Amino acid sequence: MNQPDLESGEQAQAQKMAGARPSVIYESIRTEGQHQLSRTFGALWWSGVAAGLAISISVLCKGFLVAFLPDATWTPVVSNLGYTVGFLIVILGRMQLFTENTITPILSLLLEPTRVNLECTARLWAIVFAANMLGSLVAAGAIVNANIVPPLQFEGVLAVARHFAAASAVEHLMWGIPAGFLIAALVWILPRMDGAGEILVIVIITYVIGLGGLSHVVAGSSELFILVFHGELGLGEAIGRGIFPAFVGNVIGGTGMFAALTYAQVRDEV
Repeated sequence: MNQPDLESGEQAQAQKMAGARPSVIYESIRTEGQHQLSRTFGALWWSGVAAGLAISISVLCKGFLVAFLPDATWTPVVSNLGYTVGFLIVILGRMQLFTENTITPILSLLLEPTRVNLECTARLWAIVFAANMLGSLVAAGAIVNANIVPPLQFEGVLAVARHFAAASAVEHLMWGIPAGFLIAALVWILPRMDGAGEILVIVIITYVIGLGGLSHVVAGSSELFILVFHGELGLGEAIGRGIFPAFVGNVIGGTGMFAALTYAQVRDEV
């Protein structure tokens, strides 16, 4: 096939418009995963705690909007804009959020499924998840007991938390699958974004998670812990009926589905 006669500048523009190949995106995320796997316990731990604290902002902002909006069918369309705020802080701040790690270190494990890589991935998951839970627990305790939220807005936060807690374990498991898939897709997309584009894609995807009533284990843990501190829910019930099934669903959607599918499409090219 004859190649078009383009100047060097036009060739560069054509390559840019063609975008990065899936194998290039894969390698970018795999490299980031390798970096995360090599980080010290302290670096992962405090970043994870910060993420758990910051993600509670999503619950607060959504609750603030719920407090002032009428009880109407269109209310979630507006209130879930608040749900995106905590994710913007966490992702743009490059904090360690467990659901991002359902794909980032997994790509290296899929490429080289060795015992060492499996142990390193398990270490990363354990540290980050525990740190996220501690951060969200501390944030929930402060929200309920430290009087940092005015009464009207606090009622809105409780309404959001009660809605999340009303779902059964099976529902959290099933609704956690698309949430995990969407967060993994967000991680896959972000290397191609910059500036306003990065902000927009975070807002769109996390807004869809909130609007769809899907179960994100870290944000959801903040809601459940708020009810635990408020005396409306037992800790065991919060873990068994909400946190654990959402965790499993997020892993299935992020690792079992999205990470596996993205690896399958590039395994012959890497």
